[in-house]
Amino acid sequence: MTIVRRLAFAIALAALAPTLGGCSGGVSGFIVATRNHQGDLALESKNLPDAATAYRLALRLAPEDPHARAGFASVQLQIAAQDYTISKFDDALAALAIAAKYDPESVRLVELRTAVEQARVKREIVLSNYPTYGETGLALRKAYAQLKKQSNTIVTTLQRFDYTYDANELNKAIRESTEFGADVSKLTARLANYRQLVESGSPERNADAPLAPAASLLPLP
Repeated sequence: MTIVRRLAFAIALAALAPTLGGCSGGVSGFIVATRNHQGDLALESKNLPDAATAYRLALRLAPEDPHARAGFASVQLQIAAQDYTISKFDDALAALAIAAKYDPESVRLVELRTAVEQARVKREIVLSNYPTYGETGLALRKAYAQLKKQSNTIVTTLQRFDYTYDANELNKAIRESTEFGADVSKLTARLANYRQLVESGSPERNADAPLAPAASLLPLP
């Protein structure tokens, strides 16, 4: 926690201290401030479940507390963003609906909801065109990850030359680089075909349809 936030929390506690023994309102205020503080700490450490719990408990005592409302909305936005990146679109929209109750004017909320809704529509189009796109995409990601290993091997070979000064290491690096280039070209061709299938449909489902881009259906960048 930053020094400023520590100071702000200490000041808040000091302001509440005289009232703690005098009325239930003072106790409630202390609890709300404590819960908000716990939520802030959890949010700073990216612990979204604990942050959500802390702010929710603060809101039970003070539903209109601006700090708790802003914190809880921020948590829900981050949860929605995480769900969006793993294609859990329904969960993302549910989190956004909760956030909207506490921060209805959020520009980020509107932008993220639009992105999620558009992605959900596009996914349905892709699924109808090419039902097995997921398996193919996963295979491509694994293949590109393997390319990274090949690239690292070339770098290691060049590093060996730096202390052996053996030209054979350079010859080996050239051979590895040639193979690497050939693999990149093959994967690029596979990637282009994958895009074509996503846009136009799998030939297994649309045997009579030409593999031409269907930009009007799915304008991918």
